[in-house]
Amino acid sequence: MAYDYEGCTGAFCNAGWGDVLSNMSPYGWASFGIAFALGFSVVGAAWGIWTTGSSLVGAAVKAPRIRSKNLVSIIFCEATAIYGVIMAIILSGKVKPPVFPEGNEGYQFNAAEWDFNGFYYAGYGMFSAGLSVGLTNIASGVSVGIAGSSCAIADAQDPSLYVKILIVEIFASALAIFGIIVGIIQSNACTFPVFFNQN
Repeated sequence: MAYDYEGCTGAFCNAGWGDVLSNMSPYGWASFGIAFALGFSVVGAAWGIWTTGSSLVGAAVKAPRIRSKNLVSIIFCEATAIYGVIMAIILSGKVKPPVFPEGNEGYQFNAAEWDFNGFYYAGYGMFSAGLSVGLTNIASGVSVGIAGSSCAIADAQDPSLYVKILIVEIFASALAIFGIIVGIIQSNACTFPVFFNQN
């Protein structure tokens, strides 16, 4: 059946973005969630390390003693990438291919035999879980990076400020932990149906 939406006359024309998004494969949504969890987390970590590292190297010219203890800021930034890897592994383990009846791998099923609502629920849920973790890790990585940069510069000027600003970094790093907790809770209910309805 062909549609005519603003000059498009092919069989695969969509009425708008609503059709495009609702007709995407639930496995595609799940894969995007995995990619966003990992990709955004790495971006957040890299951004934080870039911000902290450049300030640390610059301030170490004036006060070389700060180089070792301020590496804690780099570790906090790297932790955001690790949270993304953990979430990506959890989500990847939830993606299961459908299981066809034994001996009928090329089986042509009809719509009544499959729980398509379950497929889309799992796909959307994994997408939102991955996006939640990825975005919170970007925010955490940037905030840890800025706090770590300030910590290195302040420590070079006055060593007594190190512990005070380190506490701020710890709270900034906690944002990523909040994100992964919510992401795990979101993904707990996301299970792809693998067996067709036999009744």
